[in-house]
Amino acid sequence: MNTTIPSRSVPRAQRGGLAYLLRAEWTKFRTVRGWVLAVVVAALATVLLGLLTASGSHSSCPEGPCPSPPVGPGGEAVNDRFYFVHQPLAGDGSITARLTSMTGIITYPPPDHDEIVPGLVPWAKAGIIVKQSTEQGSAYAAVMLTGKHGVRMQNNFTHDTAGRPGGVSAASPRWLRLTRSGDTLTGYESTDGKQWTKVGTARLAGLSATVRVGLFVNSPGDLTVERVGLGGSTGQVRFTQTTAVFDQVSLHSKAAGGAWSRVEVGDGPGMTDWERFHRPNGLEQSGGTLTVTGTGDIGPLGAEGGQSIERTLGGAFAGLIVVIVVAVLFITAEYRRGLIRTTLLAGPRRGRVLAAKAIVIGTVTFVAGLAAAGVAVPICTRILRSNGNYILPVTLLTELRVIVGTAALLAVAAVFALALGALFRRSVAAVVTAIVVIVVPYILATTSILPLGAAQWLLRLTPAAAFAIQQSIPEYPQVISHYAPQMGYYPLAPWAGFAVLCGYTALALGSAVFLLRRRDA
Repeated sequence: MNTTIPSRSVPRAQRGGLAYLLRAEWTKFRTVRGWVLAVVVAALATVLLGLLTASGSHSSCPEGPCPSPPVGPGGEAVNDRFYFVHQPLAGDGSITARLTSMTGIITYPPPDHDEIVPGLVPWAKAGIIVKQSTEQGSAYAAVMLTGKHGVRMQNNFTHDTAGRPGGVSAASPRWLRLTRSGDTLTGYESTDGKQWTKVGTARLAGLSATVRVGLFVNSPGDLTVERVGLGGSTGQVRFTQTTAVFDQVSLHSKAAGGAWSRVEVGDGPGMTDWERFHRPNGLEQSGGTLTVTGTGDIGPLGAEGGQSIERTLGGAFAGLIVVIVVAVLFITAEYRRGLIRTTLLAGPRRGRVLAAKAIVIGTVTFVAGLAAAGVAVPICTRILRSNGNYILPVTLLTELRVIVGTAALLAVAAVFALALGALFRRSVAAVVTAIVVIVVPYILATTSILPLGAAQWLLRLTPAAAFAIQQSIPEYPQVISHYAPQMGYYPLAPWAGFAVLCGYTALALGSAVFLLRRRDA
């Protein structure tokens, strides 16, 4: 390793300055070709392994590309399936309905698919809705009663506002009201039809003058989680159905008083044969009483609906290991060769010396990681699409967060490894420790080795929590899904998980500075 020794003509104060130390540490790094080459290898591994994975991933649909799900107003992939009894609403107006009964059934998958039991899943829904059109993915706002979560107001698939808890019966009906004023929809609920409580307000930008308004019913699949392997889990969805009874339905608008139309939104090729031929969804009308039966869900689609963009960054895992080794050697090589004394003579303030090393290795790693992720994500995404895979859409800001966050993860992990190298002064001990606390927990949590609870705790408490920065599809409380690490879901929010790694890094770096100041070089 070539080490630059400062000239004696440089004033001591200047030699202790951070700018001088940064130049010196950068010179050390770039003059060791093995380190520079290793960082390049880490970047190439991120890209090439991503390309290899994308090239080998083909559509699971035997007849070509799988059908794409509808896209909501926010650009996210959505579920939009329900039975809709509707009329036109021209301009401003309102709809009011009394819900007197809500029942359901749950069926079981093969081999017991013929077994049917009564029951409502927690997010079964029955209520009133204003929707831009009957097309899947169009804007909407709805007030509803759910199976276990009381009254809710939801709009545009991702927004959910809680109302009063409780269920419904003929003796204790629930009144629902939804009013439109321009682009603003306001939801209300009542127990007697006289005293109304506001549930929430939604603004649907660009709502057309004439929309569809009416009653809706649906019921998402019932998720059961089964253990697989040593401790992993997998989800299986059971078909469900909901029936709701409405009366005293009143519609106030310019076009009020017409006949009710009916449609099954989402009745298309995505349905299974079992659902298509065994469910009598529809409307039964007797005088002023309307009995509506439906299935499906209205909400954002989870990661099981397609490929998420972070799947293109599997190669970053190999790049991380290379980065850890380089960062450790950046400090331990000087201890091994006895050059640390020269370095500390050049910079008497030992804390600044370590800070300069951290800035250099962190910056180099960040730039390399940013270049690699910036190339891997768009190219691998294009390859996946060309192979017939559906890529779950995300916003530009989310895609940038995944790319920049991956680079930041590599950079902070490098600084963490550098700090461990300064603490242990031994390459093997520092590299092994960094891998054990960052890499191993991630492997244990995202494979079928640990139970779900243990896997989630690992991703809360260890530096591996930082991988949450790559999660592009969020977890929605109002959507039933298998929210497990192996499905791409993390127990902490993206930046919260990244903050865990930053906390460990700050602690390790602070400890390294403390010991560096108090022990001999």
